[in-house]
Amino acid sequence: MYRGHLKRDLQEWTRKGLIDEATAGRLLADVDARRSAFSVGTVLVMLAAVLIAASVLLLVASNWEAIPRLTKVIGIVALIWIFHLVALFARSRDADRLAAACLVLGAASFGGAISLIGQLYHLSGDTFSAMLLWFVVTAGSAALFRSGALTVMAGILSFVVFWTVIIDRFDYDFRWHELASYWPPAAAAVLAALTIWTRTDPAKHFAYLLLLCWCVWFYVLGDDLLWATLMTGVGSVVFFAFALPASPLSRLRTKLGASVTFYPLLLAFIGLAYWHGNAVNGQTMVILGVLIIALCLAALALEGRDNGAVRFLAYIVFAFEVLYLSYETIDSILGTSAFFLLAGLVVAVLAFLVIRLEKHFGRRSTEVQP
Repeated sequence: MYRGHLKRDLQEWTRKGLIDEATAGRLLADVDARRSAFSVGTVLVMLAAVLIAASVLLLVASNWEAIPRLTKVIGIVALIWIFHLVALFARSRDADRLAAACLVLGAASFGGAISLIGQLYHLSGDTFSAMLLWFVVTAGSAALFRSGALTVMAGILSFVVFWTVIIDRFDYDFRWHELASYWPPAAAAVLAALTIWTRTDPAKHFAYLLLLCWCVWFYVLGDDLLWATLMTGVGSVVFFAFALPASPLSRLRTKLGASVTFYPLLLAFIGLAYWHGNAVNGQTMVILGVLIIALCLAALALEGRDNGAVRFLAYIVFAFEVLYLSYETIDSILGTSAFFLLAGLVVAVLAFLVIRLEKHFGRRSTEVQP
């Protein structure tokens, strides 16, 4: 997506004479040379690794009876070592795609080994412990090999572990202990560290989503508006802390990326949505609607220009909120028309003020430049 936008911009700048074609070609080649550049070959190699890993897991799950028990154990352990040794050899030959595929296969083989040994020797234990061990070993391998592929796999396994915790809760009335209930933020911290260490920027979304699901999960368990208030408050505070230009954390905004403001804003909207679902009268709904619309406008004013994710989220929430209020809180067509007219006038005044401020700051920045 980024490459496509950049290519169109470079073509437009070349047409206007701002840069020459040679410079545009070098800039595009630099983007393609980066590790994060999209490659069909890399995608096909990883898909092949996933399919082979699935076949290994299915073969282990079949628990074939013709092979002796010790041979099965030795075979699965040998697979783990073979895949990792081949990955080391491929890494030494600068075959990064093959190394990534072998590391994924090795991690999948370790998961199959957990299932096979537990099945053969009837070891006691729950699914949560097995999946947690798989996640820990995969995360350790990702840090040791500095592998982006294993970082992504660890992110997927973190949600598998979280799902096993939820299943245990609803199926067996599992009593929460600290490891289970507070494991998601710990896993998010591990994934964030792996993202930085392995330089796998897309993997950071696993950490954000895990924290977001953890907050929603606690609300569902408690069924209390206190958690909705906390989600709204914490999400709003974190969003403004990174989005406001005067905030000391705004400098980290460029380093952490657009997601550092998108996910807190999404958390705040989720909390306000829970409040909406528990509103008892129309007046409360209108107050909540005003707060949501105000938060949308603030998000657009602060992040709408440079953050496409925040801009899209604010548009969607704004549209749904206006439609929701028109159907739930306004009793007549005339009342709906009056509400839209008032909301439109308020937004128009805010737009006028924002445009004037943008022009004012633009003139000041021009005057400061030599």
